[in-house]
Amino acid sequence: MAAEQGGKIDPMHQFLIEPAFGSHWIVGGYDLSFTNSALWMVVTLVALWAFMIGGMKRELVPGRWQMAVEGFTGFIAGMLEQNVGPGGKRFVPYVFSLFMFILFANIIGLLPFGIVPGVHPFTVTSHMTVTGVLALISFAIVLIVGFGKHGFHFFSLFVPSGTPALMIPLIFVVELMSFLVRPFSLGLRLFVAMTAGHILLKVLAAFVINGLNLGGMYIGLVTAPSMLLMIGITLLELLVAAIQAYVFALLTSVYLNDAVNLH
Repeated sequence: MAAEQGGKIDPMHQFLIEPAFGSHWIVGGYDLSFTNSALWMVVTLVALWAFMIGGMKRELVPGRWQMAVEGFTGFIAGMLEQNVGPGGKRFVPYVFSLFMFILFANIIGLLPFGIVPGVHPFTVTSHMTVTGVLALISFAIVLIVGFGKHGFHFFSLFVPSGTPALMIPLIFVVELMSFLVRPFSLGLRLFVAMTAGHILLKVLAAFVINGLNLGGMYIGLVTAPSMLLMIGITLLELLVAAIQAYVFALLTSVYLNDAVNLH
């Protein structure tokens, strides 16, 4: 629900993190409240768990639900096979979980739960704290795999073959900085995409509501066009939700390739 302040709708209010049940839990001077962000992450996990349980019945003749789960699994397995090679199979559980969590979180954040009194939907992927942690986990796995398999030879990743000796120090620093920026850019891309889309939808919703409140010709001049544009943007956001989940998983697989198949 949008916050109304002085008759205006605040498009940023939807990103406010606050206690889910209205009360703060202070323990040892720290606020350990169960927030709306945590609540909607739980909702996302429950929805994902239900989806997976419903599609893992292993029926002789697969139903649509089972085919959907197997389709997603095969999609991620194929992506890792293509980008990492045979060694990518062991990363399927992680990348699949990552892809599905982001996909479900993005889509759930777009569903119109706000029409239910007292329900305030929240998109967890619209916060850098969430997307950043997901990116750091992926980055940590890349480091663990890279150093675990190649040892200090992993640093050769930052010196492309054929680099002139005089250029090695400069190229090493540039490649290292590029490598260290990866988790930031990975988390930022998803965060920006979801935040920008939700702000735009909230602004359009404000036009729709204000046009209805003004009545008369404003309904035709403001409300109707804004509503049509809002529907189009919502459909586009659903596409973006899927694309961003795919891009996050794809880049994770590309980074894993650097760690597994070091040249």
